[in-house]
Amino acid sequence: MGTYGSKLRKHAQVLMLGLDGSGKTTLLYKLMYNESVVTVPTVGFNVETLETDRSSPSLTVWDVGGQRKMRPHWRHHFTDTAGLVFVVDSWDQKRLDETRKELHRVLRYGSLRGVPLVVLANKQDIPGALSAEELCLKLDLRPVCEGRAWFIQPCSATTGVGLEEGFRRIVYLMKTPLKQTQEDIKVKMKSKGFSITAVKKIFLCGR
Repeated sequence: MGTYGSKLRKHAQVLMLGLDGSGKTTLLYKLMYNESVVTVPTVGFNVETLETDRSSPSLTVWDVGGQRKMRPHWRHHFTDTAGLVFVVDSWDQKRLDETRKELHRVLRYGSLRGVPLVVLANKQDIPGALSAEELCLKLDLRPVCEGRAWFIQPCSATTGVGLEEGFRRIVYLMKTPLKQTQEDIKVKMKSKGFSITAVKKIFLCGR
């Protein structure tokens, strides 16, 4: 029973995908409870609710298993998805081609057309991990994300660095029209003294 004038907050469904071993469940529980937990491969899915600021919807995050046998079932979770988070193991370069193919396959589904995307470049704390810029190029993000609001966020599920920023970004992309997100990034980069060339580079590989 609420107080006078109170309103039920809306929820937005965010789907979190990625290959097995990319760190999806670990980063979700680090974000939720600030604890580093030892996880086993997710068979099925985990569901958690993340609270945001009062002006934004709370996020119902579906963490779906990434084993090969689970990936055909990803599509059953696409309906009503407001935002997509795709977690990538930045260190395991041997699986980057597999990662790219799975990400591109997901983004081609008509039911996810126009749904904002945040790629979490996980395991940045491990020496030898690729940077967000390098992953952007290797995953061919620019062409496959044409007409879609997107961003790539470096992070570490172990330390927690970059996790909140990544989920704040998906909230921002869900709330803001695509054209406005592009203009906001340009203005922000110019205000920080970046050159036009640098702004274009960031814009193409870090929306």
